[in-house]
Amino acid sequence: MTSAPAADRPSVLFVCVHNAGRSQMAAAFLTHLAGDAVEVRSAGSAPADAVNPAVVEAMSEAGIDISAETPKVLTTAAVQASDVVITMGCGDTCPVFPGKTYLDWKLDDPAGQGVDAVRPIRDEIEHRIRTLLADLGAQARA
Repeated sequence: MTSAPAADRPSVLFVCVHNAGRSQMAAAFLTHLAGDAVEVRSAGSAPADAVNPAVVEAMSEAGIDISAETPKVLTTAAVQASDVVITMGCGDTCPVFPGKTYLDWKLDDPAGQGVDAVRPIRDEIEHRIRTLLADLGAQARA
């Protein structure tokens, strides 16, 4: 199976502070639901050492394994290569370039929270990802 060239599909970058919770969940849901129809990136303005274990557990409950993911640092190149940049509590640290679509999703931070507190955040992110897919004109996989 070959991937569509990047120019033929939208590219989305999810940014939060640690790239250990919200942005990882959003990237995983978009990858899971869109497949090759959307290019997906995530990064953090101050990346953590590892993805939040409660986030990994909550996503596993949703049938998505992110246990091998690692937080990545936000780069100017990642922003420039993205059509849509979605921030989640990273303040003004994300570089702004003309021609990009910027969205700020206000979501609770799962840092230091148990899986019970992460589940509603996960579910809200999945809902927003499904809306985003429709806005991008991409079909969610079953």
